[in-house]
Amino acid sequence: MLDFLLRCFCTFAGGVGFTIVYNLKGRLMFLSPLGGVLGLVVFHLCAPLNNDIIQYFFATIALSIYAEFMSRRCKTPVTVFLIVALLPLVPGGGLYYTMEYCINGDITMFIQEGLHTFFIAGSLAMGIILVSSIVRLFYRIKSSFSTKCT
Repeated sequence: MLDFLLRCFCTFAGGVGFTIVYNLKGRLMFLSPLGGVLGLVVFHLCAPLNNDIIQYFFATIALSIYAEFMSRRCKTPVTVFLIVALLPLVPGGGLYYTMEYCINGDITMFIQEGLHTFFIAGSLAMGIILVSSIVRLFYRIKSSFSTKCT
């Protein structure tokens, strides 16, 4: 439990560091990294699924919903919340090991690790696209009903 809390704190602290890099001020400096912590919590809650690609997908869905909600609440672009929250889930280790296997000439491990990293990146992209498309569809339907009723 203490390890998980430490991981959540480090995720939050890293997110705050990136808000400084991206020059976010005020409450955005603390609200943006909370999406990363939410993604980490959902990632660990989905651990019984025993499939890390699905874990990444559900974590991305959760943090994308958070980013969409907070962007409307704070009247800022979604990317302010989404980029900072998504950074802890980026498969940096997978990218590193893929290139290491490529340089060392271990083609089997290069392909295996490369495909796994590609599928993780794809699940991140699919989670963002799914939530973004549903939100846009919802607001398009909502605006079409409001213009027809008046």
